[in-house]
Amino acid sequence: MKKPTGKKTAPRSPAAAPEGSSIWQQFDMMRRAFVASPLLKKILWLTAASLAIIIATAIGQIILNRWYRPFFDSIERRDLNAFFYQLMLFVVIAGVLLVFNVAQQWLNQMVRLKLREGLTLDLIGEWMRPRRAFRLANGGAIGVNPDQRMQEDAGHLADLTTDLGFGLVQSSILLASFVGVLWSLSAGFAFQIGDRSLEIPGYMVWAAILYAGSASCLSWLVARPLIGLNGERYAREADLRFSMMHVNEHIDAISLAGGEAGERRRLELDLSSVLGAVRKIYRAQINLAWVQDGYGWVTVVAPILIAAPVYFAGNISFGGLMMAVGAFNQVHTSLKWFVANIGAIADWRATLLRVAAFRRALTVVDTLHDREKRIEFVENDRASLTFDNLEVVSPSGRTRLAEPHIEIGAGQRVIISGDPRAGKTLLFRALAGLWPWGGGRVGLPADDSVAFIPRAPYFPRGRLRDALAYPRNAGFSDAEIVAALSKVGLDQLETSIDREARWERELSDDDQRLLAFARILLQRPRWVIIDEALETMDSDALKRALSIFETDLRETAVVKIGRTPRNGALFSRVIHLVKDAEAPALKPVRLGEAVAEKELAAETAS
Repeated sequence: MKKPTGKKTAPRSPAAAPEGSSIWQQFDMMRRAFVASPLLKKILWLTAASLAIIIATAIGQIILNRWYRPFFDSIERRDLNAFFYQLMLFVVIAGVLLVFNVAQQWLNQMVRLKLREGLTLDLIGEWMRPRRAFRLANGGAIGVNPDQRMQEDAGHLADLTTDLGFGLVQSSILLASFVGVLWSLSAGFAFQIGDRSLEIPGYMVWAAILYAGSASCLSWLVARPLIGLNGERYAREADLRFSMMHVNEHIDAISLAGGEAGERRRLELDLSSVLGAVRKIYRAQINLAWVQDGYGWVTVVAPILIAAPVYFAGNISFGGLMMAVGAFNQVHTSLKWFVANIGAIADWRATLLRVAAFRRALTVVDTLHDREKRIEFVENDRASLTFDNLEVVSPSGRTRLAEPHIEIGAGQRVIISGDPRAGKTLLFRALAGLWPWGGGRVGLPADDSVAFIPRAPYFPRGRLRDALAYPRNAGFSDAEIVAALSKVGLDQLETSIDREARWERELSDDDQRLLAFARILLQRPRWVIIDEALETMDSDALKRALSIFETDLRETAVVKIGRTPRNGALFSRVIHLVKDAEAPALKPVRLGEAVAEKELAAETAS
């Protein structure tokens, strides 16, 4: 361990330091994801094939450039036979180049497709690690729209990376190929200044470099703000998309309350933010267009003007002049690749920042609040659920069980109750391992399954039988499903077992909860922990839900967190939950701040 050197490091604002703000850190992160991808070999083979086509195309372009001299010389000599012969050669050369171009386009599309598949699968895999998506959603703004990062941003990054990457390689190969041609064409030419001659070896090469270099520098200075502007636009687009999805998901409540006008105003504000960000991009693009289009018009005559001294000096023929112009255009086009793609590069940089920041957030979310104590989970050597000095800490304070040691045996029915602000749902999440911050120990029953029933149960979109088997892959027989549905009073669903639907949209709140208890009846866990899912159920639905534990699941232990239900005869024991208002609370830390703190600590230590 290094000792402190006494050198002060300027503090960085966490809010101003995005996750993985260094482009090299972002490259390294994406490289590691790429190397670990199961699609690596396919991508490398496709890339190698595309590079081979690019090299073959470059050779074809050199042959085509050499064709210029005899073709235009035949025109200058008015040699009709030579003219038609050169046209036949052109058909052959152009036909081969056409095949190469189509093959390269297909290979580029395949690389783009595999890159997107690999990147999206990597992000989904990181996102769907146990408990990680939940913690990310509670980690700040970066966890608000993960769907856009994985679907839209990942696809856009794959497209831009493929296009820019192969475009850069192709330009580099063409540059290396035609620099020698252009150098030889301008060799031996000397400028006459009075009675002195000034010879500049390969002056057309230097002219092309100076011309393209000045255009690149000016374009970069003008287009550099596009990086930040594109990032801002994507953030505003994500906010608008989230607002629209939020309205769509709660349209019933909005319509009942007559809140359409208020929601319209909020959507209009989000749209205004998007349009404002787009206007800034358009202004920057207009400034860039002055530079790019201005150089584009000059480029029409620039190669002829640069090659004209050699032609008028009699050192090359008219065909040689056109050959020099073609070589100059190839060199200039390769050198101005940066200029032509500055907008796409800025877009790629902004998209890379968003995807890399999201992936970095996924990798550090598990260490969020890593300085805080965590609840210890162990497996008991007997069929019992135990709590020792259990407390849960959050930004709103600390919650603890009134008794220091609690043991719940198999088949027992227990209620954990507390004040409305005691943090009952937080305790439920802590027992499920979603919220690990706190203290004490939770002993889980040995080799027994524990099922958790939240307030709002989740059913995947698809067949009803799959929703009842979730999260298992193995299903149940039709007879078992019909019996379970009948037991909880959902006989109307017996004919919909194999129908695909969004069940949270078709069923009422009580029916969704009853369907969750039908799932419990089918899966028969030995332990069930219920959040406040029974409080709002009507008496008939509540009676059906609890009846499965009185008859079919007599040996299943039930721990209900919340108020004692109206039909509370099932529960024989009450444990109290206490809010400790004087204990220190968990300091709210967002993912951006956590990453910035880690980077600052690493920088200070080094």
